[in-house]
Amino acid sequence: MKGRMNTSLGEIVINPEVIATYAGSVAVECFGIVGMAAVNMKDGLVKLLKRDSLKHGINVEIDDNKISLDFHVIVSYGVSISAVTDNLINNVKYKVEEFTGMEIEHINIMVEGVRVID
Repeated sequence: MKGRMNTSLGEIVINPEVIATYAGSVAVECFGIVGMAAVNMKDGLVKLLKRDSLKHGINVEIDDNKISLDFHVIVSYGVSISAVTDNLINNVKYKVEEFTGMEIEHINIMVEGVRVID
């Protein structure tokens, strides 16, 4: 479902893919996040996504103009996962709410892997 807002000048419709792309770009800016992950359900393999396909590691649901986000991420080796995920939640919540004008209802984070960064 798309996000819809009515203004005095007309209606604004936001595609969930736009929100996913923006949320993915915010996520990879967070300390400790290596990138988004794509999980192959068939054989359980996890693949690190390139920067141009960030939206594939994020699921966006919009219900009654409230956004729910599911992130599949890969984190850096040696960082506190709870600190990284808290930072990710706070940054994404603030920036996506400012970007869309809609409220974030849920942010779920699935850590799919750990990667050593040089």
